[in-house]
Amino acid sequence: MSNKEECHMKAVVDRIEGDTAVLLFGDEEIELHMTIAQLPHGTRESAILKLNFELDMEQTQQKLDSIRARIERLKRKRPR
Repeated sequence: MSNKEECHMKAVVDRIEGDTAVLLFGDEEIELHMTIAQLPHGTRESAILKLNFELDMEQTQQKLDSIRARIERLKRKRPR
């Protein structure tokens, strides 16, 4: 696992089945199904899509804070 805040990846549109595109990611060809509406206009079979994953530290921290608060509420409700 990398410590980078961004990760770039490519996927190929393997096929389109109705309103669903089947994408293959990386050398392992990990399969992901997405609706055509979620993809860039003009996406078709054999298209190569560039993806950029960016770590959102602010939202990550908000989610962690929310989880911690929920755990604390549950601890207070627990009968002793």
